[in-house]
Amino acid sequence: MSAAMLTPEVIGRYTKPGPRYTSYPTAPEWKLFSPQDYAQTLNRFGASCESLSLYIHIPFCVSMCSYCGCNVVIRKANARVGDVYLDYLEKELTLVQHEIRRKPLLKQFHIGGGTPNYLQPDQLERLMQMVSAHFDWDPEAEIAIEMDPRLATDGHLDALRTLGFNRISMGIQDFDLKVQEAVNRVQPYDMVDNLMQGLRSRGFTSINMDLIYGLPFQSQASFEKTIDQVLALSPDRIALYSFAHIPWLKSHQRLIDPETLPVAAEKLGIFLMARERLLAGGYDAIAMDHFAKSTDEMAKAYHSGTLYRNFMGYTLKPADEYLGVGVTSIGFLAHTFAQNSKDLKGYYAALDRGELPVERGLVLTEDDQRRQWVISQLMCHFRVDKGEFLQRFGVNFETYFEAEQDHLAQCVAEGLITQDPTVISATALGRLFVRNVAMGFDWYLRQAQGHKQFSSTI
Repeated sequence: MSAAMLTPEVIGRYTKPGPRYTSYPTAPEWKLFSPQDYAQTLNRFGASCESLSLYIHIPFCVSMCSYCGCNVVIRKANARVGDVYLDYLEKELTLVQHEIRRKPLLKQFHIGGGTPNYLQPDQLERLMQMVSAHFDWDPEAEIAIEMDPRLATDGHLDALRTLGFNRISMGIQDFDLKVQEAVNRVQPYDMVDNLMQGLRSRGFTSINMDLIYGLPFQSQASFEKTIDQVLALSPDRIALYSFAHIPWLKSHQRLIDPETLPVAAEKLGIFLMARERLLAGGYDAIAMDHFAKSTDEMAKAYHSGTLYRNFMGYTLKPADEYLGVGVTSIGFLAHTFAQNSKDLKGYYAALDRGELPVERGLVLTEDDQRRQWVISQLMCHFRVDKGEFLQRFGVNFETYFEAEQDHLAQCVAEGLITQDPTVISATALGRLFVRNVAMGFDWYLRQAQGHKQFSSTI
């Protein structure tokens, strides 16, 4: 799109707090959810024949990155910490399978954090044995883990290869030393280069790097150097996330001086520069903020219209349902969100009582499901097929979303979308501000008095 379209007035109009829509309804709308409620959800899933994606959260980090928006627990490196946590994960897995009453087929498995490679190689082996005791593996399963390059050892790489992991994701964020020091995450390029060589030499063919734009002291010039270094490393996928500055929710972000953050126009310029450089470097743009080589399965999923979005961002959806295990983990089963306790002591205490450690959740209404589908279509594919909506839900799109017609008309007038009787499509401008388009379908957002809990859409 033309940079001339991005005037200060345009940028100001769409710079507002808004959800990232890794879920709908968004997490602030979820309610207290009892172990009995969750048990019923697991029972319903168990009564089906559906397959599963499993996410396990390892919360521990040895230090706090000041940009972090995840739920983490800071602990010095200590094998005993990992051993205790694995004991409780085993308790939770046993309780979950007791309610499911079968061994579901795992088509996708992801270990996230925190820092999953806080666990030692033998502890990762124990974790995989635990999972195998409660689930069956699809022979083509995606088995993924997030890694902190600062803690990665040859022992980790050897163990991951032996245990069957086939996708590695590493947090890079930025290679500029001044930025790294400002966010308390110093990891030189050579460290990451050595890690990449170690992974490639062991046969790993799917490696993802996470980058963040909008961090302290970033500029287009400095971040262009980071992009050039990333291109030299040649990962298979790249996630280019907008920094979510939410110090009212994440108190450690108060360590960041707001005066050091790029303003909205500069932040958007950083993204557009990075996008242009990645496209020129041979990557396909995948929905809002991901990039992949054309040979990668994510690129194929995007072009075939089978991309999905959940709490991990954009992903393939090889399985029907999504189960979260571990402190603060989130799952989505049988049209129901469920989130475990965010407090480690509370998580342990619930399991000591023999209870599922669930804290919050939400059973989606029919209206929730319809809006969830529309928002997902916008976020993943930049379009909504009205005929498919009718086929799925048995109701005419315009009739059902009569109250949203003014929002759609405004989006058309402002050049964010085009619309005809069959389809809504985001324009080049609308793809940059697709969160703003999606917000118009968010029933809960309309009821809210303020949106302070969300980060800026730019």
